[in-house]
Amino acid sequence: MAEIVVVYYSAFGHIAKMSEAVVIGANRIPGVQARALRIPDFDDESLRPVKKENQIIDEKVSHFKLGKRIEDYKENEQQQSHIPLVTMEDLKNADGIIWGFPTYLGSMPGRVKTFFDEAGQFCTTGELEGKPTALFTSAGSIHGGHEATLLSSIVPLLHLGMIFMGLPYTENPEYLTDEPIGGSSYGASTLAGPDGEREPVQKELTMAARLGERVARVAKAFEDSKPFE
Repeated sequence: MAEIVVVYYSAFGHIAKMSEAVVIGANRIPGVQARALRIPDFDDESLRPVKKENQIIDEKVSHFKLGKRIEDYKENEQQQSHIPLVTMEDLKNADGIIWGFPTYLGSMPGRVKTFFDEAGQFCTTGELEGKPTALFTSAGSIHGGHEATLLSSIVPLLHLGMIFMGLPYTENPEYLTDEPIGGSSYGASTLAGPDGEREPVQKELTMAARLGERVARVAKAFEDSKPFE
C-alpha cells in the first residue's frame, strides 16, 4: 500500500477544501491510501490573524474586511481541529507528499517556511529523496501571486531531493481559459477573492483532484518497483 500525505496550512478554509479534493483524487488509485495532515499555526498569538489589544478596525477603508476575516479565522481553526497535526515521522513514512498553503505577499506563509526549515534535517539524511511531490495554493485574486508562490515553493522541495510534479496542459483544459479561476501548469490553485469570501469552484476542485491522482499514480508505481525485502 502506497501512502500519500496531503500536508496543508489553511488560515481561512480555502486550502482545507482544496486538500479534501486532493485526497479524493489520490485515493482513486488502487493500492493507495491518502490522508490530510495539518501544519499548526504559530503558538504566539501576536503572529496570528487575531485582533490585537486596542486595535481599531475600520472596515470602510479596506476591501479586505479584516474584522470578518479574524472571525473567519477563529471559526476555521475550530472546523479543522479534527485533522491531525503533521510530524516529521509522517514525512519519512510517506511514499508521496502533496503540499498546500495560501499565498501571502506572493510567497508561502511564514508558518509554512518555518515548517520547511524544520524539515531541512532531511537534506543530510535523505529520507525524502525520490518521493513524488506537488503543490497547491490559494490567492486573493487572479493577479494575487498564486503562480509566483508555486514556482518559488518548488525550491525547498528540490533541496529535499523530491520529484516535483505539475499539472500538464493536456490533462487540465480548465485553466486554458479567460475565466477567473485558479490552476496552472505549476500546480492547482483557487482564488479566494479580495475579501476571502469566494469558495473553490468545481473546476478548481477537479484540477486539485487530478493533482492528487497524478502524484498517487507515480508513488504507487515507485512502490511496486521496489525489490522484495
